Amino acid sequence: MPTLADLLPAVREPGRPLLTWDDRTTGERVELSATTTANWVAKTASLLVDELDAEIGTRVRIGLPSHWLRFVWLLSSWTVGAVVVDRDADIGVSGPDLVGDEPVRLAASLRPLGGPFVSPPEGFVDLATVVPGQPDAFTPLDVPHAGSAALDLAGADPLDHAGLVELGAPDPRRVLVEPGDLRRDALLLVSALRGGGSLVVVAGADADQLERVAQQERAHVHP
Repeated sequence: MPTLADLLPAVREPGRPLLTWDDRTTGERVELSATTTANWVAKTASLLVDELDAEIGTRVRIGLPSHWLRFVWLLSSWTVGAVVVDRDADIGVSGPDLVGDEPVRLAASLRPLGGPFVSPPEGFVDLATVVPGQPDAFTPLDVPHAGSAALDLAGADPLDHAGLVELGAPDPRRVLVEPGDLRRDALLLVSALRGGGSLVVVAGADADQLERVAQQERAHVHP
C-alpha cells in the first residue's frame, strides 16, 4: 500500500492540470500541473522541516478554505509525516482571518498570485514571504509509512496513510467542486492522484455560472 507521500511523484502525466482554482468573485484563475504542485509541496515541506522542526506526528492545523493552497498544505504535511488536524496543533496555518493560537502560526493572504499581506499580519508569519525562497526539491530524512497518522479531525475517525489511500478511491475524471470541508477535500485529492484525475474548485459562482464553468473545463460536477 503506497503512502500519501508516494501519490504525487507517481502521477503518470505530470504536465497535465491537477489543481485549478477559479474565483468568480475576483476573476482569479490558477491552474497547477502535478509538476508545479510538486514544486510548491517541496518548498512548503522544506519550510516545515528545516525551519519549523516538523517531524513524523507533528500536528498541523490547516485553517485555509478550499483554495489551491489548502491542497498544497495537505500534500506537504503528508510528505513530512505530519498529521492534518483541526485542533490541538503544533503548527497552525490560517487564511486572512488570522485565526489560531498554536505555538507556531502562519498565514496566507489568499491574494491573487500568492501575494503577501498588504500589512504584516500581527502574530503570524506571512507564508508569501517565507515559502518562495525555499529549495525546489525536498528529500525527507524521516519517511512516513502506511501506519503513520494522516488525518485527525473532530467528529470523524482518525485515518492513517493506508486508511486515507483506501478511502480515496481512484477517480480519473476532472471533477468540479465548490468550496467544502477539509475531509472532503482530502479525499477528493487522494482520489484524483490515485486515478489520474484533476480538481477544479470554483468559488463565488451561482448555479448558472457553475454549469458554464463545468462545460468550459469539461468537468464532472461533484454532488
